[in-house]
Amino acid sequence: MIENNLVPTHELLNLEEAEKVLKKYGVTRIELPKIMMNDPAIAHLKVSVGDIIMILRNNPETGKSYYYRVVIEG
Repeated sequence: MIENNLVPTHELLNLEEAEKVLKKYGVTRIELPKIMMNDPAIAHLKVSVGDIIMILRNNPETGKSYYYRVVIEG
C-alpha cells in the first residue's frame, strides 16, 4: 500500500460488490474509466484484467467520494 496522504485509497471489489456497482450505475465494465494493471496505486492488490477498483477520496469540505475503475492490461 502506498503511504502517501495524496494518494487516495484503492480497494479491489469482489464479484458481488462489482456487480452491485454496475447495476447501481447502469453501466458495463467497458463503460467504466480504466486503470492500468501496472499502476503503482494498485501494485499492492492482486488484480486481474476486468476487476473493478473502488477509489475513496476524502475531502474535508465535501466528505467522501467514491470512484470506480476497471483494470486493463498495462
